Amino acid sequence: MTKYDIIIIGSGPGGYVTAIRASQLGFKTALVEKESLGGICLNWGCIPTKALLKSAEVFEYLNHADDYGFSTKGISSDFNAIISRSRNVADGMSKGVKFLMKKNKIDVINGYGKIKPGKIVDVDGIEYQADNIIIATGARSRILTSIPQDGKKVIGYREAMSLSKQPKKIIVVGSGAIGVEFAYFYNSLGTEVTIVEYLPNLVPLEDYEISKELEKSFKKKGIKVLTSTEVTSINTKGKGVKATIKTKKGDEVLSADILLSATGIKSNIENIGLEDVGIAIDKDKVLVDSYYQTNIPGYYAIGDIVPGPALAHVASAEGILCVEKISGHDVTPIDYGNIPGCTYCSPEISSVGLTEKQAIDKGFDIKIGKFPFSASGKASASGKKDGFVKVIFDSKYGEWLGCHMIGAGVTDMIAEAVLGRKLETTGQEVLKTIHPHPTMSEAIMEAVADAYDEVIHL
Repeated sequence: MTKYDIIIIGSGPGGYVTAIRASQLGFKTALVEKESLGGICLNWGCIPTKALLKSAEVFEYLNHADDYGFSTKGISSDFNAIISRSRNVADGMSKGVKFLMKKNKIDVINGYGKIKPGKIVDVDGIEYQADNIIIATGARSRILTSIPQDGKKVIGYREAMSLSKQPKKIIVVGSGAIGVEFAYFYNSLGTEVTIVEYLPNLVPLEDYEISKELEKSFKKKGIKVLTSTEVTSINTKGKGVKATIKTKKGDEVLSADILLSATGIKSNIENIGLEDVGIAIDKDKVLVDSYYQTNIPGYYAIGDIVPGPALAHVASAEGILCVEKISGHDVTPIDYGNIPGCTYCSPEISSVGLTEKQAIDKGFDIKIGKFPFSASGKASASGKKDGFVKVIFDSKYGEWLGCHMIGAGVTDMIAEAVLGRKLETTGQEVLKTIHPHPTMSEAIMEAVADAYDEVIHL
């Protein structure tokens, strides 16, 4: 039986990053993967969706070329070519991970991994032993009983990015990041889109003002938005799909070619041997300590299968921390209050820290600053004036409690707030940090200036 220092099950952004860091620390490492290196994020999630959204953005630009001084006629989209580009991007990235595995001398074991007692991993009947086993099996699209998926008319995110033809009408159930990204993508190509959201606001985890701004923007694009609405049943007989919805006004029936269920994710914790080893789980999550060890020594878990935000960058950070702890490094547990979230529809959304409501509920006396991109020179020149930056500070100590943005390119701007909060930066320090002009990012400084009644350009 082959013996390793560390075996990792799952090669998503949690697993493969952990494997590389383990190898850097001198551990003999193996990575088990049942499908494609890079996992869902790289093959069916984060990366290929960004390729689709880029195509949507380019098409949007072309359709508004006259705004920029160009005359274009007869612009049309090729749906299959867009899908094909997205798949090629994913394939290229997967090959990149394969190269990194080779470079870092990590053994890749292809097959379905299950853990056994005695720190053994069974991969399709062949057993491997390790001093430490890290489970990073990720998650999949959650299937609601009221919305059973058939993969044809009623689909999850995976099918949504590889349809053989563009639907004329689509219903998107759920308005988290996955739901609104696909809603924007299909709408930009001319599909008639209806979003159904059970909660009162789109992107319900975001600050209320961000939600309202996105709803306004989506409605302007022609996307139908139904909030405080529930899909109670679906009918796939005959042509297309019919969804019965429950609204405040009563029941209604929506018709479409396709229904995309984007109602969250389900952890991949079944049939991987957790019960055989005696690993504790609760509410679909593996229970771990601050360094990702389960209740059974030598068995660890990271990523979507443990409590906390189900995000690629979180899984990577957890895995790195986990192996550094195993190696004896002095490590600090992750601060889950300082995790950035990004949504890549148009306009983009990014946020970190407390929303206004959360800050008030926690009893903070707060200062709020807002700066609209309509007052930004760079945004005006780019023709991207929608949206704003909103910052929240504690009045007493100047602590940066939260930062929320909606607009073009804001997913690339949020890192400033994450770093600032990590370094315990105050509002005054941000204000006195000279930001470059003209940029979108100076809107952060302007929003801070607004919070302290020193704003120049409003």
